[in-house]
Formats: sequence, C-alpha cells, structure tokens
Amino acid sequence: MRKVLTIARHEYWVNVRRPDFIIFTSLVPLLGIVALVVSLFFGRQAGGAIVRMFDSGSDVTAVVDQSGGFTPILPRFEEEFVPYGDETEARTALENEEVQRVVVVPDTYLREGEVTVFTEGSRFSGSGTSGLRAFFVAHLVEEIGDETLRARLIDPYDAQVEYVGEQGQASGGAAGQILSFIVPFFFGILLAVTVFVSAGYLVRSVAEEKSSRVIEIVLSSVTPQQLLAGKVIGLGALGLTQILVWIASAAGLGGGLAVLAGILLPLFTRVEVFGLALVYYILGFGVYAVLIGAIGTLGSSFQESQQITGIFIFIAAVPMMLTGVIMTNPDAMVVRVLSWFPLTAPTTMMLRLPLAEAPWTDVAGSIVLLLVTIPVVVWLGAKVFRLGMLMYGKRPGVLEIVRLLRDA
Repeated sequence: MRKVLTIARHEYWVNVRRPDFIIFTSLVPLLGIVALVVSLFFGRQAGGAIVRMFDSGSDVTAVVDQSGGFTPILPRFEEEFVPYGDETEARTALENEEVQRVVVVPDTYLREGEVTVFTEGSRFSGSGTSGLRAFFVAHLVEEIGDETLRARLIDPYDAQVEYVGEQGQASGGAAGQILSFIVPFFFGILLAVTVFVSAGYLVRSVAEEKSSRVIEIVLSSVTPQQLLAGKVIGLGALGLTQILVWIASAAGLGGGLAVLAGILLPLFTRVEVFGLALVYYILGFGVYAVLIGAIGTLGSSFQESQQITGIFIFIAAVPMMLTGVIMTNPDAMVVRVLSWFPLTAPTTMMLRLPLAEAPWTDVAGSIVLLLVTIPVVVWLGAKVFRLGMLMYGKRPGVLEIVRLLRDA
C-alpha cells in the first residue's frame, strides 16, 4: 500500500504543475469572470432592450373604440391604453411615436370578434398580445355583477402542478421539475469530466513512460497492479482537484453559490438519491479509470492510445446522448438495459434516480454488477497494463491480446 500511495503522490504532483493542466483548470473561472464583467457593463442596456421589446407595460396602446364597449377605459388599464376619437388621429400618434400600437375595434366586434392592429415593426408579440387580451377580457366581463365570477373569468385557474412518482409521492411543481432536469446532469457531467480528464493525463503519463523506457525500471520495483492502482488514485485526485476548483470559482462569482445550492438542495433533502449518486460516482470512476488506463497502454504513441480509449469514452457517454428518452420514460426497456451494463450503468442511474423511483432490482443489480466488475477489471487491467507497457513498435490486435492474456 505504501508503494501505491507513493506512486499516487508522484503522479499527482507531477501533473498538477503541468502548464496545460493549470491553463485548462483556470479557463472556467476566467470565462466566468469575463461573463460577469460583460454582464456588469452591458447587462443594463441589454435588459432595457429586452424590456422594450417584450414588456407591454412599457408601451402605450391607442384604442379606437367604434363599438362603444371599451370606453371609458377601466382605471387599471389607463396607463397602458389611451382612447382616441378616430383612426386617423390614432395613426398620427403612432407615426409621432406617442403610442406603440393602435387597436381599432369595429362596431361588428361582438358579432365577428375581429380587430385591426397597427404597430411598429415586430413589437406586437409576446406579452404585448397577452396584455391586449387581458384588456379585452376585463372590459367584456365588466358588466357581470358577481365580482367573484368576474375575477374567475378573467383568471380561470392557477395550476399548482405536482408530479407524482410510481409509489405515489409528489415530486414538486415546476421548480422541482426544473431541478430534476439539472441535478442528474450535474452528477453525470461531474463523473464524465473527472474520469475523462483524469484518463487523459493517465494515458499521457503511461505513453511518456513507455516511450522513454522508464517503465522497465519502474516495473522492477513494483508490480503492475501497484503501478496501475497508484496512477488511477493519483490522477483521480487530480481530476477531483480540478472539479473542486471549478465549483469554488462558481461559488465565488456572484450568484454562483445560490445556483449550486439550488442544484444540491434537492439531493440533500432526498438522502437516498444523494447517497446512491455518490456510490455510482465512485464505482463508475473505478471501472472507467482502470479500463482506460490499462487499454491506453496498448497504443504505440499518445495519439494512438487516445484513439483506443476513445471507444470507452463513447460508450460511457451513450446515456447522455439518450437523455431525452431517460427523462421522458425512465423505466423504458432500453434505459433498464443500460442500467445493467457496467460501462453505462453509473451514468444511466445518475440520470434516472432524480427523475423517478427506480425499481430496487435495477438499483441493487447494477451496484452488485459494478462491485463484481471492478475486481475483474483490475485483474484483467493489470495483465493488459503489464503487456501493453512492455510492447513496443506496434499495436497488438484483439486476437493477439486474447492469446497473450491466456498465456500470462
């Protein structure tokens, strides 16, 4: 164990000082600072433009009421709607930019329901339409004597949506549904970034030691299992360091802490989801890191090793590509199959857990399979690692690898 920790410490400190690691780790905080500066300088101007474009409350509408049913204008609409005696006068006001739109209500309105709207460019959109609708509805129901009925006709319902899981528990309204969308991505991306960043440095470390023949000296002092374990632990810590720096940077920038709290709060209130996500994260990291580290040694160069490990990275990313299916139907057959396949189970289950009550058979089965897979992967990985580190000049084929493993 002492040799494993020594190797892990060496790998960590060598790679944490690499210029490319420092640049890549600093890139996210720098982009956040740039975004913050841009928002401070241009946010007010952009916000004003958006308000002017979509907020009908900042516009004035001229009303030419030929039907007689919309004048006098109700007090709550007097700031946004101004009555005009005829269409010509109203259109002149529009040309002089005294109003932003003109609505002509003909005397046939009650029978046909048609009105004519004159507006500046494309400003009659979004909340402008909803504001005009509210104006018409409020005036049409004004003659109804029952105030409660009148209020209900203006605002028919205020839906409080509760999304119910398979076992009947309510999972919250719209805010809860949005967080359920964010939470799985947070942990899925966390796993992907940590593993793939660590794997990249692992493959590079192996390729450099292999090309310089240093590995032959190292293997005279430690076993392949110890060397592989030390590299996985050290570079895993490197990836976690990168993630922690990014999280701390996000928390340090204005509003970042609130966003992170909003993402993590639902997990802490559902302890089983947080605990299982952590379990899948650790098990997934163990499987991916060992596999990528071992298979990466088979390449004769760093570029070739990257191409080989890219296959496993693609397989691990398959659940992210099927996010739409997982979110709309977390218990679909294809999702359950991915949950039982060791290379896709961690990411798939991280996406499933916050969205629905996954069957306990899927949860227990996938965890057991991962627990069984890890020692098998470590055993085979150590053999492949040893063979790959001592092979030079060409990449072995699949049949040759099988033969060498059988004879090892």
